[in-house]
Amino acid sequence: MAYEHDVKVQNLDHKGTATESDSLDGKKHSVTYNEHGDPMRARSAQLAPHASLAQAPPLVQAMSPEERRELEAKLLRKIDWRLLPTIIIMYIMNYLDRNNIASARLAGKKGLQDGLNMTDTQYETTVSILFVGYILMQVPSNLFLNKIGRPGIYLPAVMVVWGCISGATAGCQSFGGLLADRFFLGFVEAAYFPGCLFFLSSWYTRKELAFRTAMLYSGSLLSGAFSGLIAAGITSGMDGARGLDAWRWLFIIEGAITVVLASAAFFILPNFPRTTTWLSEQERQLAVWRLQEDIGTDDWINSQEQSFFHGFRVAFQDLKVWLLMVILTGLVSSGGVTNFFPTVVKTLGYGNINTLLLTVPPYVLAVITTYANAWHADRTGERYFHVTGPAWVTVAAYILAASTTNLAARYVSMMLMPSTVYAGYVVALAWISNCVPRPPAKRAAALATINAVSNATSIYVSYMYESNYAPRYVIAMSVNCGTAVMSITAATLLRLLLVRLNKKMDQGEHVEGTEVGAGHGNEMAEEKGFRYLL
Repeated sequence: MAYEHDVKVQNLDHKGTATESDSLDGKKHSVTYNEHGDPMRARSAQLAPHASLAQAPPLVQAMSPEERRELEAKLLRKIDWRLLPTIIIMYIMNYLDRNNIASARLAGKKGLQDGLNMTDTQYETTVSILFVGYILMQVPSNLFLNKIGRPGIYLPAVMVVWGCISGATAGCQSFGGLLADRFFLGFVEAAYFPGCLFFLSSWYTRKELAFRTAMLYSGSLLSGAFSGLIAAGITSGMDGARGLDAWRWLFIIEGAITVVLASAAFFILPNFPRTTTWLSEQERQLAVWRLQEDIGTDDWINSQEQSFFHGFRVAFQDLKVWLLMVILTGLVSSGGVTNFFPTVVKTLGYGNINTLLLTVPPYVLAVITTYANAWHADRTGERYFHVTGPAWVTVAAYILAASTTNLAARYVSMMLMPSTVYAGYVVALAWISNCVPRPPAKRAAALATINAVSNATSIYVSYMYESNYAPRYVIAMSVNCGTAVMSITAATLLRLLLVRLNKKMDQGEHVEGTEVGAGHGNEMAEEKGFRYLL
């Protein structure tokens, strides 16, 4: 939907020149885009008076400030209740279906590894192969989602497929069969998490995003808790039922639940603000305008204006994207212990069921610390210290785990591992959309690429938790410390860069890769004082 004062981009050629139609005068104008995909000053002076987004759409403009605040609060609650519970439950199943292989290893008298007669190396290969498929699909999937603009259909559809693949794991009879199943599971699951990050950034402003990202990621933390409880229940009650080992029942039950929940999500999830039918016209205009106000330029308009490769190209030309990639890569690598958390907790010396139950408290603590850190990050509008502060505690936790065999000290370190890694990780995820807000194709490509590259670390992490390295896993803990420090270093460099860019904007200088100084929406960006969150 384009309001009567909007300027609509009709064509964008390979040289970065777009023909724009101004609905007020019906004339065509040429606009040049810089190498970061942002529009430069209009070549025609006639465009400037009508290019401003300073004038709100009619139904928003007609509101008083009090009516605007009341409707916006109502709209935000409506979006939260419709969107967040659904994507959190979906992400619980996404993470559960991906990581239940760790619980399956310990499920029943004969776990998955013993049931398929696999060596430690073969088991670790089945864990890591998922991330090969996961990496390959993320960028194409996000660009496709940005193109079609229908996350309410696309995300539940891929969930149905991965639920079927996860359930089919119960039928694997050999290492080769499990390897193929895990590869395709990762290939399909790759669509969900980066797609959700892009989805959230299309509904929420920059200072609303960190807490909502934390709420999304709480799905993975809750799945860590549920996984141990579910596996413990199945192990104690269904091992050998109908001639099937407990680990097979684990995949059957969780895969079936995924398919049922995905079917319900088709009827609940919204699309983007412009393509969501259950909003009134007034709510739709306000939902779109909120994002325009926040950045100073428009977000997703329609599928015709989205390009597969333009966003990917301009994302890779932005130094901020590379620094964010290093930050997330280090955090994901240091958090790789969660893929083997039941195995690590097993080194405390308890039986299988007690071990699975002991994995629950660390994830409960992680939910609390992640919410608290993200809420405070949004409340203050600060990012750097909310990323690096938890990372320093992560370093201390890994040093403690590697340096002692004392039972209490080691469980304390295990309590801190998920909670500190994830507390900083979710704020770093929100920082991506804060640093690369527009255009949407660039943001979609950046989110998917950073998530894909960071998850590549899970391929080598899988080989650092072999049983002969137990109980201290010195190599793994040392690498985790190093990658956490790498993230802290990259975050420091990013903050210094953003401070420098903000100072340039304060002085009225044009900054490449921002909307400030751009012809399309420039006035609103300057009026709003767009600055990067530090």
